Amino acid sequence: MNLDRAVMAFAGVMILASVALTQLVSPWWWLLTAFVGLNLLQASFTGFCPAAMLLRRLGVGSGCAFR
Repeated sequence: MNLDRAVMAFAGVMILASVALTQLVSPWWWLLTAFVGLNLLQASFTGFCPAAMLLRRLGVGSGCAFR
């Protein structure tokens, strides 16, 4: 798995977890969904993604979007 796919998988897991937490715990968990979406949007324009930096340090190989 390369870094690009790992970032997308991580974002998908975070969004699904926040939706589940919204239903089970509190509607305030929608803020996590919004944060993940905004982070994906800014990463598409700037190329800066904190999740990509973390996954790179964990040893995930580089992809073409995040170098």
